[in-house]
Amino acid sequence: MKNVEHIGIAVRDLEAAEKLFSTLFNSQPYKKETIASESVETSFFKINQTKIELLKATGAESAIAKFIEKKGEGFHHVAFEVDDILSEMGRLKNEGFTLLNEFPKQGADNKLVCFIHPKGTNGVLIELCQEIKKPDS
Repeated sequence: MKNVEHIGIAVRDLEAAEKLFSTLFNSQPYKKETIASESVETSFFKINQTKIELLKATGAESAIAKFIEKKGEGFHHVAFEVDDILSEMGRLKNEGFTLLNEFPKQGADNKLVCFIHPKGTNGVLIELCQEIKKPDS
């Protein structure tokens, strides 16, 4: 793992959360995105090298909706950048960690992602992120 890629925060109302964090950070989100496969809308802020991802459920089946129902709004996950997500997934699986997805999937902000079950990480949901490289032109 290279560094913290971003911190995810679950919110009920994305517009209200954007206003709050825009005031807090004195900046606007740099990117908004809907990930239909995950039933989530995202909004990203960047403060120096730190990224904050706000996550709002777009459907009741969303992991974010279930999280908010169980725990309320707040800290959802920490994401770490990796160079080779398949290799890192294999390493962690061999170390006994439980991966929530067998293969990386398309995430927000042009990333392949995989989550590690929080039961094996002291209650913290961990996300692995690898930048999707564009083929050379």
